[in-house]
Amino acid sequence: MPDGANKKTSRIQQRNRHLILDAALDVFSAHGYRGATLDQIAEAAGLSKPNILYYFSGKEEIHVTLLNRLMETWLDPLVEMDETGDPMTELMGYVHRKLDMARDLPRESRLFAGEILQGAPRMHPHLVADLKPLFDQKCAVIQGWVDAGKLAPVDPRHLIFSIWSTTQHYADFDVQVQVLSDNDPMEGARRYLDRLFRQVLSP
Repeated sequence: MPDGANKKTSRIQQRNRHLILDAALDVFSAHGYRGATLDQIAEAAGLSKPNILYYFSGKEEIHVTLLNRLMETWLDPLVEMDETGDPMTELMGYVHRKLDMARDLPRESRLFAGEILQGAPRMHPHLVADLKPLFDQKCAVIQGWVDAGKLAPVDPRHLIFSIWSTTQHYADFDVQVQVLSDNDPMEGARRYLDRLFRQVLSP
């Protein structure tokens, strides 16, 4: 086959994989893993079910592929917390980055939440191998800031849990947030969470 045909096929394959994964993200975030079907993914992607199965062995492989891609994105905001920076600036930057993710990546947030609610059957290895060491490292950094008197006494683990719960709420419960908010909820959330965590963390 000519080189041009190979490149054309490769572009088509890349496009179709992208269509499938983007459609699957919609379906999984709306229906969860158990409620999602290949027929729903095929319809959302505008492709046939046999076409889906040409690229992926089944629903589980699509789901695992999405979770594997998501994990790196999910860890990035915590990775960016700099031990050498100003503690308040670093922690508030983390809060803001997580809130930005809730605004910009709501489907990914719901995909992650759905997997955790099911007991993380497909993501558990990532939690152990990737998240746990990073989490422990950043908790040690926060504890060092506390011990140095740069932050108020807080339990680093529960501080991070609180940041996760208060920021991801705006993605996972978006419908409720939109109904109950009079103005832009994310702008109000940024002001409120900034004040809340500054008060908690100020020594």
